[in-house]
Amino acid sequence: MKPLTWSALSAAEQAAALARPPARRSAELVNGVTSIVNEVRDGGWPALCAIADGIDGAVPARVAIAPLAAEARRTLPAHAVSAMELAAANVAAFHEASRPADTAVETMPGLRVEKVWRPLDRVGLYVPGGATPLFSTLLMLALPARAAGVGEIVVVTPPSEGGLAAALALAAELCGITHVWTVGGAQAIAALAFGAGDIPACPKICGPGNAWVAEAKTQVSALPGGPAIDMPAGPSELMVIADATASPATVAADLLSQAEHDAAAQVLLVSDDEPLIAAALAEVERQVTTLPRADLARRSLKHGRAILAADLREAAAIANAYAPEHLCLALADPDALLPALTNAGAIFAGHAAAESFGDYLAGSSHVLPTDGAARAWSGITTHSFMKAISIQRVSPEAGRALAGPAAALARLEALEAHARAADARNAA
Repeated sequence: MKPLTWSALSAAEQAAALARPPARRSAELVNGVTSIVNEVRDGGWPALCAIADGIDGAVPARVAIAPLAAEARRTLPAHAVSAMELAAANVAAFHEASRPADTAVETMPGLRVEKVWRPLDRVGLYVPGGATPLFSTLLMLALPARAAGVGEIVVVTPPSEGGLAAALALAAELCGITHVWTVGGAQAIAALAFGAGDIPACPKICGPGNAWVAEAKTQVSALPGGPAIDMPAGPSELMVIADATASPATVAADLLSQAEHDAAAQVLLVSDDEPLIAAALAEVERQVTTLPRADLARRSLKHGRAILAADLREAAAIANAYAPEHLCLALADPDALLPALTNAGAIFAGHAAAESFGDYLAGSSHVLPTDGAARAWSGITTHSFMKAISIQRVSPEAGRALAGPAAALARLEALEAHARAADARNAA
C-alpha cells in the first residue's frame, strides 16, 4: 500500500490517489464485453453455449436445488449449516421490516394523492462464483427480493467443479429457490438481458461481479429497452478511517478481508495518527503471508493507499470524495464523525463492528455500490425489487377547483390540448 500525506498532495495528486484501478474498465475489457453481449443477443442459446464452453469449459445447465441442498445438510458441518440459517434469518428479518409503506396525502380538499409499492414481476440475480462460490451474495440478493414479493427469481452463477457448490445450493434452498443456472460472466448478464433458451429475459438484473460482469450490466442497461440494473457493483473496495485507539492488527485484518476478493479490489487506510499507519502497514505485511489467497491479496494491495490526514474531519472529506463501498470507522467515538459522512455504501461504526459481519449475517445486504457510485446510489434493499406507482383520486368539486389553474399552466407551456382536457372537468 502506498503511503501518502494528504496535505502534501496537489489537487491532481489527490484525485490520482483516490482513483480506482485502471484495469477495471480498459478498452480491451469494454470491447470484449461488447462482443459477448452482441453475440448472445444475436445468436441466443447456441451462442451462449459456445461462449460459456469456451470460457468455463461447460455449457449452461439448469440445476435442481433440492437434492444438492439435502446433500449439503448431510455433508457440511452442523455449525456451518446453523450459521447459514442464522444469516438467512437476520437478512430476512431486516428486509421484511424495511419494506416501504404506501403513502396517502390529501394535498387539498377532495384531492387525494397516493404512492403504492408493487414488486417486480421477475428479476435476474447474478451470484459470483468459480473458485469461491459466494453463497452469501445469494442470501443478500434473493431474501430482499422475497421480502419485496418478486414473482419470479432467476439465478445465474458461474459453474464450479461438479456444477454447483453444495453451500450455494443450501443457500438457495433457504431462499426458496428451486433451480439455479450455472453460467457466469458477461455472457450470463447478456442472457438475463435478452433471454437465451429457457433463461428468460428479466426487466432488472441485480448482483455484483468482476469487472466484466459490471461492464456487461452497464452496457445492456444502456440499450434501448434494456433491463434496469441495481447499481454499478464491481470489484470490492474498503476504506478504514482509524485513530490512535485502533488496533493495528484489526485494521490490517479488515483491509486484507477485502484485498483477498479480487486483484482489482482496492483498500485504503486513512488516519490522523502516523504511528498507527506504520503499525497497520507492518501488520498487513505480516498477516498477508499467512493467507491462502496471499498472491491475490498482494496484487490488490498494489492499488492500496495509506493516507495521513490532518485530522478526522479531513479524513471524512477524503471518504466523501472517494465514496467507498465499505467504510469502517475504527474510532473511539464513531458517532462524532457519522454526521460528516455522506458518501458510502455501508458504514461499520466502532471497534467492534466488522465489515465481515455485514458481509455475512448482520442483516443489511452486502450488495453495495462501487467505483464512487455511492455518491448517488444505494445498496440492495427491498426497494431495489419494487416500483412506486402514484394514484390520484379527485372529487367532482376538487376537479372543478383544479381545472382553471391546470388549464392556465398548460397554456403557459403552449399545450392547448392539455388545457382543454382540464377545462372539460370544469364543465362536468
